[in-house]
Amino acid sequence: MAASSAKGAKRTRSRGGRRRRWLLRMAALAILFGLAFAGWLWWDMRAWRPNETLYPEQGALVPAGGGEVRFATLKAVGAQFVYLPLAASASGGFADRFARAREAGLQVGVVLDFDPCLGADAQSGMFAQMVPRDADLLPPAIGLARLADNCTPKVSDAAVESELMTLINQIETHAGRPVILKLSPAFQDRHNTATTLARDLWLARDRARPDYAGRPWLLWSANSALVTEAAAEPVEWVVVQK
Repeated sequence: MAASSAKGAKRTRSRGGRRRRWLLRMAALAILFGLAFAGWLWWDMRAWRPNETLYPEQGALVPAGGGEVRFATLKAVGAQFVYLPLAASASGGFADRFARAREAGLQVGVVLDFDPCLGADAQSGMFAQMVPRDADLLPPAIGLARLADNCTPKVSDAAVESELMTLINQIETHAGRPVILKLSPAFQDRHNTATTLARDLWLARDRARPDYAGRPWLLWSANSALVTEAAAEPVEWVVVQK
């Protein structure tokens, strides 16, 4: 009887060991499949752009850094327009980029990233100094991504929203047209901007149409890091809602 019980226990342990090995192999295969899929998705996203039949108007937001941008090449690979970032740290190269983009035959617009720690007057003053009054320019955009969590001294949400409204009015007065709000999910969650400000929206989500604003958008950053021979760094690929 003892020998029979021992054999039964051994068979049970053997079956349990085989089951564990099978589960480990399946887990390893699942991990390998996941890694392979992630690698493929990363590689595919390097060059992915929305279908031109669905979105015939496509363009780019170039990086804010000092890397070279070949605007004629950008146009050749399919961009009809380009937005240039305007930042205090990079304003020295802005005028050159602006001129070369227009020479390449691209429609040109400017994005000013809103700094909630800085007053509206300083930001709109830089915009007015660097960006000419020109009816041929695309509508100016204000980038809304940074929150006031790390501002010193502290800035309340109400103060952020007040300064943003002042900045919008100042830039619209200079440009002679309404701004576009380049709105991040985090800023929308904090300030509910899409509901409180009736301006065209520029949303961002890689590959999938964005819906976090709760209302239609005008511009969509569909690929945040498109690799192209037109620039030393990846560009943000942007399409227009028909």
